[in-house]
Formats: sequence, C-alpha cells, structure tokens
Amino acid sequence: MIKRIKLRTLFIGGCITLFFLVLVGRVFYIQVLQGDFWQQEAAKTWAHTTIIKALRGEITDRNGNVLASDVPAFTVVVEPDVIHERGLRDEVIQGLHEILNKPVSELEELIDAKDKDGNLYKNREVRNEGWKVDQEVADKIAEFAKKLEEKHDIREIGIGTVKDQKRYYPKNSLAAHILGYTNREGNAVAGLEYFYDKQLRGMDGKLNYQSDGKGVKLPDAEESYKPVVNGDNLKLTIDSTIQYYIEDAMKEAYAEYQPKSMTVIAADPNTMEILGMANLPTFNPNEYWNTQDQADFYNHAIKSIYEPGSTFKIVTLAGTVQEKLFDPNAKFQSGYIMIGRRRLNDMHGGWGRITYLDGVKHSSNVGFVKLGYEMLGKDKLVKYADDFGFGQKTGIDLPGEAKGLVKPYYEVDFATLAYGHGKVQVTPIQQLAAVSAVANGGKLMKPYVVKEIDDPNTGKMTVTKPEMVRQVISADTAKKTGSYLEQVVADQKIGTGKRAYIDGYRVAGKTGTAIKVGIDGKYDPTKNLVSFIGYAPVNDPKIAVIVIMDEPKGDVGGGTAAAPVFKKIVSQSLEYMGVPKVYADGGKNGKKSGDDAVSARTAPNMVGQTMKSAKEQLLDQGFDFESVGGGPTVASQYPSAGTALASGQKVYLLSEQGDKPTIPDLRGESLRDALEVLSLLKVGIQVSGEGYVTEQKESVNNGKKQVALTLKPNKQDGQDTETASGKTTDPNIKSASPSKPAG
Repeated sequence: MIKRIKLRTLFIGGCITLFFLVLVGRVFYIQVLQGDFWQQEAAKTWAHTTIIKALRGEITDRNGNVLASDVPAFTVVVEPDVIHERGLRDEVIQGLHEILNKPVSELEELIDAKDKDGNLYKNREVRNEGWKVDQEVADKIAEFAKKLEEKHDIREIGIGTVKDQKRYYPKNSLAAHILGYTNREGNAVAGLEYFYDKQLRGMDGKLNYQSDGKGVKLPDAEESYKPVVNGDNLKLTIDSTIQYYIEDAMKEAYAEYQPKSMTVIAADPNTMEILGMANLPTFNPNEYWNTQDQADFYNHAIKSIYEPGSTFKIVTLAGTVQEKLFDPNAKFQSGYIMIGRRRLNDMHGGWGRITYLDGVKHSSNVGFVKLGYEMLGKDKLVKYADDFGFGQKTGIDLPGEAKGLVKPYYEVDFATLAYGHGKVQVTPIQQLAAVSAVANGGKLMKPYVVKEIDDPNTGKMTVTKPEMVRQVISADTAKKTGSYLEQVVADQKIGTGKRAYIDGYRVAGKTGTAIKVGIDGKYDPTKNLVSFIGYAPVNDPKIAVIVIMDEPKGDVGGGTAAAPVFKKIVSQSLEYMGVPKVYADGGKNGKKSGDDAVSARTAPNMVGQTMKSAKEQLLDQGFDFESVGGGPTVASQYPSAGTALASGQKVYLLSEQGDKPTIPDLRGESLRDALEVLSLLKVGIQVSGEGYVTEQKESVNNGKKQVALTLKPNKQDGQDTETASGKTTDPNIKSASPSKPAG
C-alpha cells in the first residue's frame, strides 16, 4: 500500500514537473524566440498611425491663373454584406448604374463578390467610375442613399463616399502638353507634373499614438508627430491668354488642312520665357483615360525631330552676314546648281539672274547653297549650326527633349545643309531659340517654362533668371539679318512670308516647306512638313513664334498654310500686350495687299491746352473726339500727337484723373485703342473674346478700378488679301508649291 502511494506521488510529481517544464519552454518560446512577432501583434492593438496627406503644389500661369491644383474628391464605397442583408442588391446596382454610368454586369460582380472563405466582402471601392469623383457626384450618391433609407425605413444601407483629393486642371485641355498629368493613383506621368514631381508632391505627415482596447487614445501615452510638408507651387512663364490665342488659331487651321499633327510655340525672344506651347491632337488631363491614341500625349514641340527645310536658312544667312560675305545687291543665276553629279533645284525652275536679297525673299535653294556651301564653307556652316544650338538639347525644363543631329558627310550633304535638308534634324524648340537669337541681338538663350518656385512651408521663393548659352552673332549682324528677314514678309510681291504681314507691326520671318522621306527611304513629294517662324516687332521684339504642320492636305506650303496662323497669333498677342502699332513714312498707313500707302491725317497735339480750347479745335477740324474726366486741361491724349489716324478713329482727351478715374464708353473700339486708353487711365484690364469692344464692366479689386472688356468680331472687317482662314482673296497671288524642298 505504501509502495503504491509512493509510486502515485512520484507519478503526480513527475507530471507536475513535466507540465512546468513544458510551460517554461512555451513561455521561453513565446517571449524569447517569438518575442518580436508577438510584440508587433500586441502593438497593433494599442499603437496607431494616422497619415496626414500632403497637398500637391499648385501650378499657375504668369498672371496667377490656376492651371493645376488639388481639389476635394470622393470615392464611392459599398458594403456588399450589408446590401445583401437589407435586400437592396438590385436597387443599389440600378441606382449606381444611373449615377456613375458603370455597367450593370460590373456592379453585380462587385457587390456579389466573396472572399476566399465564401463570405461577402464588408467594404469595396467602386472603381474606376466611382473613384475620386467630384462634389456633384458625391451629392447624388448621398441623395440616393437618403431616398433608400426613407423608402425602407432603415439607417444603414451599405453605400457611401470616402473623402479624398485629386488633381484638377480647371482649363481642361489648355496647355495640356506643358502641364502633363497625374494618374488616378496620384503618380506624375508627363509634362511639368513629371519633371517637377519631387518639388510638387511634398511629403505626407504622420501621427503615431497609443490607445486602449476600445480605441480611445491613452492620455499619458507617448506619441510622435511628423509634420506634413506641402508641395511647392509653380508659377509658369506661360500666359494663358496667349496660350488660348495659340490653340484657337491652331484649331481653325487644323480643321482646314487636317495635318497629321500641328505644333506652335511662342516665346519672349529676349529671355526665352515660353509664353505658350501647344500640339494637336491634344488631350484633357482631367480625363486622360478617355484618350485612345497614345500619340495624342506626345509633345512634338520638344520631342519630334525633322528636316526643317527653308526655316533653317536663317542660320546660313546669319553666318554669311557675320562673316561679311552677304552682299544683298550682288547677283547669282537661280534655277539649279550642280554639286558633283547631283543637281539641286529651285522651286518653279528659278527666277533667272536675281540679287541675293531677292534670293532670300524667294527662298532660293541655289542662292543659299552659294552662300553657305561656296562662300561660308563646310566647316563654318557646321560651326554656325552648332553655335545656334542644333544637334544639342536646349535644356528646357520639360521631360523627354530630343537633341536632333547635324551630321553632313558627303559634299552634297553640306550643300543641302545650307537650306535645311539632308543630314540635319531639329526640334521646334531649337528653331525658336535660334530665331530668338537673331531677334535679341545675337544671344542664344536657354528656354524655360517655370518662372518661380514658391515653398508654402517656409515662404522661400526661387526665381528663374534668363540664362545666356552663348553669343552666337554680333548685335549688328543680328540687326542686319533681321532686316533681311523682314523683307521676306514685307515684300508683298515676291516675299514667301507675305501672308504673315501685320499692318502696323514690323514682322521678320521665314517660311519652310520640307519634303519628307517616304517608307522607301526616298523623298516623297506628296508628304510635306510646312512651317513658319518669325518675331515682331522687328525694332523691339516682344514675341517669337514657330508654326509647324505635318503633312497638311492640299497643295500648300509654309507661306500659305503656316504663315496665316503666325499672323493671327502674333497680331492678337501684341494687341493683348498693349504694343502700339506704328506706321511707316511718318503719318501714313502701312501697305495692304501690295497697294501704295494711303495718306491719313495725324493726331494734333492737344496736351497742355485747356479742355475747352482743345474741343473747339478738334470740332473745327472735323475730328471725332471724346473727353475723359472733369479737369480743366488736357493731361494726355490717345492717339499721341503725330500718330496716323484710321478713317473715323476717335481722339481721346484725358484730364487729370483721381483715385477713381472716369472710364469712357469704349464700345465699338478696337482692342488696341481700348487698351491704350485704359493704360493711360492706369486701371486693371481683363479681356475676353476678339475683335471689337461690345461690352464693358467696371469693378474694384483691392482698391484699384478694374475694367472687363468683352469683344466680338466685326462682320465687316477683313479687307486684307487674306481671310481669317488663310485663303487668299487676291487672284494675283499664287499658292507656293511644296513640290520642291524650299519654303
């Protein structure tokens, strides 16, 4: 009996000892070997992290107009388990289909989906139609949910929205290729959004804290806070009004000529600030997913390379002027020239024996071969091409810029290089930088799009300063070259750029019509790339523009198709900038359609006279006039004394103005005249539309008077040789043929 008790005691003791050994081993395993794992699991119950989303930087134009910003957005969510439990499946599917336009079959799949254990999901986002929708859609979802709650007398129906933020482009497709876009996940994809992504995106903030089992924050627990860093704001060199002028003119020409693509860039030639840049076809960054053709996203302005054709002759011309080889009065035989066994031709068989200046106006290939290949020489010709920036990137602050090439090898390659064909390929931005060097006194400038970078967190502002790459030609050479290029436009008889002529503004420019290489590697006369490049005013350049059309339909060249687009953009932009028109011959109107200048009366000098005396004098001489303000004497006038007056043009007499200047009735006036008068009154100006003033509204902004002008075209306008579409109304003007490689 005693022995049995001892054995039982020993057995029980052994079991207890074994239990404690197992328990200790288990504790050791959990606390030591798996300590880190269980520490993390425990932390999940009391440690929490809240992400504070950073705002992506705002992008504005040079005048502060918003082009891209973050705005509130909402994501539609559903709770499949609740929807099925409430018996609302069919009603929810139909309602969401009507609001979001999402296919019923996809909604059924979303709401009926189950997890791997066969249970309905608790929460799902409605993508993509319900992802990051605007306030209007969110309100419709809330209204729909409320109706279901009232109809079935229940509180939770399993649909709602979660607040988020998204990128929004308020002007839709305006400047789309400059801005680029971010995708629905918020990742930068193209344009400035991509190039400046690091500065724009900022850094999310973070708050770490501890809570009890019910999620209530512990009062004495440790917490850490990482402040949010919002993205930098970008102010661009782009002027949204000029950008609008560009895109409006492009759409008109694109509809008429139906090219494969079209590109326009405008810049301040003195600084190479990009004022506008656009391509067609284009896209809407707010709905980038609706763009089917990926080519629509392509920024030809900086990425496409092509044989430039006759616009490249500017380089040859500038080089020969710089080397003092260009004699405008010397003559050569046009028509054709032999380079070894190769014959290089002029358009239309040439024009006989002509001067080199006429060769520039006619855009003679033979003349430029003689200038660039024979006079300037191969080495210097290539050197000037390099110095003007061809074959190298400009360094513009946009992604994907191509560098092109200048690689002549055979003798004929050097000869054709002189007029922009053969072993030379350039980008539009390179060409605009080159012609701007002629406009600004010989300085090759680095183009840029971002004018200022503002850090909203610190208030620090970084301003981009104009950067000169090199002095390519002397200021005197640039001036002379510009005067020859002005003749290409001003000569209304033989100038290939005559359709770019703008009455009252001196324009310099060059046409280009380049034959493209076909699929067989040979030039195909049916496929052309036509262009026009120039700047204005010649005496004080404010804007330089390049216009390019790839394979326009019809028998057109750079002078017939591209030059009118240039004209429309530049004339509107200069008037918008407030650049006054100046007429030649001291009080005569500029020439129109090749006719002789028409005499015009000039404005008399009324400044300093009493208002009464000035009125009597103008009335006696038959001038139409209007006095502005109640002062006794004339402080200023528009147009200024000596300015040629158009038929019926009004003279404005302005007396001293106080803080609240009197605004005259400007209805019926041209934009130019209205801007000049308002500028003298020192008031803020806003303009919409084009043509003549039909409506004006006054307001006060920050204590300063503002005037908003609405303009509409005058149906009686348009007595020039060209209509708005670029078609000639003069039967004596023939279309330039693109059948030969000249412009």
